[in-house]
Amino acid sequence: MSHPPSDPGAAVIHEVVGPPLTAREAGGAIAIGVVSLLLAGVMSVLLSALADEHRLSAQGIGLAAMTEALIMGGVTGLCAMALKPHRLKLIAAVASVALAAADLSMLGAHGAGVFVVRGFAGVPEGVLLWITIGMIARTETPERWAAVLFTALTLAQFITSVAFAAWVVPVLHANGGFAFIGLACLTGLIAAVFLPDAYAPLPDGGAGGGPPPLRGWIALAATLIFVSAAAAVGIYVVPLAEQAGLTSGVGRFAITCSLAAQVVGGALATMAAGRIGYFVVFVIATIASIGVFFVYGLSAPAWLFIAATAFGGLVNIFLTPFLVPMTIEADPSRRAAVQSGAAQLFGAALGPLLAAVVVSERDIHGALWLGAGLLLTGLATIAGLHFTARRGAAG
Repeated sequence: MSHPPSDPGAAVIHEVVGPPLTAREAGGAIAIGVVSLLLAGVMSVLLSALADEHRLSAQGIGLAAMTEALIMGGVTGLCAMALKPHRLKLIAAVASVALAAADLSMLGAHGAGVFVVRGFAGVPEGVLLWITIGMIARTETPERWAAVLFTALTLAQFITSVAFAAWVVPVLHANGGFAFIGLACLTGLIAAVFLPDAYAPLPDGGAGGGPPPLRGWIALAATLIFVSAAAAVGIYVVPLAEQAGLTSGVGRFAITCSLAAQVVGGALATMAAGRIGYFVVFVIATIASIGVFFVYGLSAPAWLFIAATAFGGLVNIFLTPFLVPMTIEADPSRRAAVQSGAAQLFGAALGPLLAAVVVSERDIHGALWLGAGLLLTGLATIAGLHFTARRGAAG
């Protein structure tokens, strides 16, 4: 369990109900979240490598990634509604081993087997993410701790992507990449040791959470819309570069720069947490993202395309932690907040699916109009929640 309040030297964050968490407990929860999402940073690289080895079709790349994201999001949401946050050390250890086993099982997977294994991997990934989101949702400044998570995650993903591009995949191919990730997931066993045994109940008194109220569901819908906007455009960065008259290498380099910029964006969000209102962040991020989409629609030179992609990555990761306080304002019980991770995963899967409907082999620009429309829709939804909440508080 956590250290008692009488141990002020050990306490770094405070739960809404119950004793404070220690630095090691909070760090363990953040590390578990990094383990759950580490593969996402190199998913496209590994699945593309499987396609190059004729173990997966080109269409199967998107479908396999979508399957894993949907199952992961569904499991995260179900855990938040149905499970009590008890015996967290044991749950995290079992899930880490199961995830490592799933990734190592990819060494012999091909065709339909890839979908089965990646679908299975989504289950322990969802459980691990539930543990991390549960800690974040119980803090006084959830945006700060969400920013810590995303900063650590993007840094880990950036280092992993560089290693994969420079050595792992060229030398060891897809199997080497999945083996690398599988072994990395076993670090979850170490992180599990530092977790608290349990989290305190949410403010509504329900230890197991339960479904959110209507305003909470609306906040989750806004989360899904915002994340799907970035995903709908981000999945087509390389084709957009090619349609701008640039090479695919420029597009890939732009993505690498985006990952590096996301580390900076996460650090900036950590510093800004508690000092700036989430609604201001959403307004600025929406305008900035539409500006990036505008550059994508031009025949921009390589330097501008790369700079816009990096800036878009920074803006996107800076925005993401503020999704949690948005849901808390809409639903003070925080039952929606513990579902935020699931909504973000569903958005990451929905965006490319919607974009596939509006793009063609010859013209990718429909994804830009879709992304802008989703951003404005999400902002309008959040504005409605925000200003009605303020009027209710003033009354």
